Amino acid sequence: MEKEKRLINRISIIPEPVKISLKEGKFFINTETIILSDSRLIDNAEFLKNLLSPATGFSLAIKDISQKEKERNIITLRIIEDNINLKLEGYILEITLNEVNISALTPTGVFYGIQTLRQLLPPEIESANIKNLKWSMPCLKIEDYPRFKWRGFMLDEARHFFGKEIVKRTLELMAFLKLNVFHWHLTDDQGWRVEIKKYPLLTEIGSKRKGTFSVEARGKMDGIPVSGYYSQEDLKEIIDYAAARHIVIIPEIDVPGHVTAALASYPEFSCTGGSFEVSPRFGIHKEVLCVGKDNVFNFVQNILNELIKIFPSEIIHVGGDEVKKRRWKKCPECQTRMKTEGLESEDDLQTYFTNRIANYLSSRGRRLMGWNEILNENLDNSAICHYWTNNFDKVLEQARNGRNIIMSERTAVYLDYPHELTPLERTYEYDPMPNELEEKYREQIFGLEGLLWSEHVPNVKRLDWQIFPRLIAIAETGWTPKKRKDFNSFQKRLEIYLKRLDFHNINYAKKEEIIKQ
Repeated sequence: MEKEKRLINRISIIPEPVKISLKEGKFFINTETIILSDSRLIDNAEFLKNLLSPATGFSLAIKDISQKEKERNIITLRIIEDNINLKLEGYILEITLNEVNISALTPTGVFYGIQTLRQLLPPEIESANIKNLKWSMPCLKIEDYPRFKWRGFMLDEARHFFGKEIVKRTLELMAFLKLNVFHWHLTDDQGWRVEIKKYPLLTEIGSKRKGTFSVEARGKMDGIPVSGYYSQEDLKEIIDYAAARHIVIIPEIDVPGHVTAALASYPEFSCTGGSFEVSPRFGIHKEVLCVGKDNVFNFVQNILNELIKIFPSEIIHVGGDEVKKRRWKKCPECQTRMKTEGLESEDDLQTYFTNRIANYLSSRGRRLMGWNEILNENLDNSAICHYWTNNFDKVLEQARNGRNIIMSERTAVYLDYPHELTPLERTYEYDPMPNELEEKYREQIFGLEGLLWSEHVPNVKRLDWQIFPRLIAIAETGWTPKKRKDFNSFQKRLEIYLKRLDFHNINYAKKEEIIKQ
């Protein structure tokens, strides 16, 4: 038993699986290895073949699973019809001397089994054209499934634009970690990054700013233009890329605040009529959509119509955070709206706006999601709350009343924060399931999400440094049972995992750069 425990400790997998049983011997991948696949798993089989080929030089044959009796040294991918212990994303990975068998209820589960197989191979599997290395895996059985169904990462491209290839690389790294939700913050005061054909000025004007007032420029405009947006064809390509990696993309169009870039393009949707420019400053802005104007709702709904045609996700994030209400207080049209609708405050006016959008999305078969500032006793029941800060008691109350919640406590999973403020251990120890929430309401907590706001992240090198290794810790929290989490174990496994990232040229924060509090 002690020998098996020591051997298991040498196996380095992130996220830590639910159950591992070690056996004697190893399975070797070689030129004769064949992938046998259920007909429903051909995409997974091709993914595995392409994953193994660059480093090994092997171009493994893919055959139908019915040919198993004729073959030895095989990797078998199969769908099983029923297993009471597995969740939809779970899998069973069994490795013997002659066969690797990955079975699951769904193609997603098989895909995650492949990601685990990947980590059982030497880190060099992430490289290309490695000579004279034997590609072996220990014989074992792993039974595994996620703790939470929502395991996400948010990337803000409104403040700085990184482009299609970096987003694809991000999705690839997310899949490796069994993360399944990519929340894409596409609009804000500092930039509009998604093509809306009905409103071309959103990208002709809204996607460009003259520069940035930055710390590096000592609070002055740096004079470095920032621009870029995704065409609808770009978006479809990225969505397909994500889907192939079993990741859903949740787009975020932030309204009714954080809209300076939109109002620079279409000032008629403001309370004052403008003029405006795409903001070079960060922080909270006073400009908002004019909720008193009916054409503002047409504007938002037309944007959502185009997003719905592009994004297959059930959920669309509409932000709703940090909405300054001083414009509404002075706007005759907004005040008239409040009187007409019997609203007592500008906070109620935001709820009115949010409910109209939620109802519209519902009519199109979608659900609204917003930051916890949208919470109100009159908020539409279908709206999902994304918690990040403050009014936590209200969030718990809403969960008890049946509202679905995503957890993103800013002091733990905001990856734009410096490492000395949010060290790796704090991120790892964060538990998205509130201790205060009674067991019968815990299913309302869908999961967690790490966030990267890009105000001070102008390039890919800095992007990597902010994200990693903390996103790796978030992935383990989202997947691994709480009782199996152990930071000391995680640190040891992380050392091996980071060697894998080296082969992908990821500029992660090094051990000496991560200051522990």
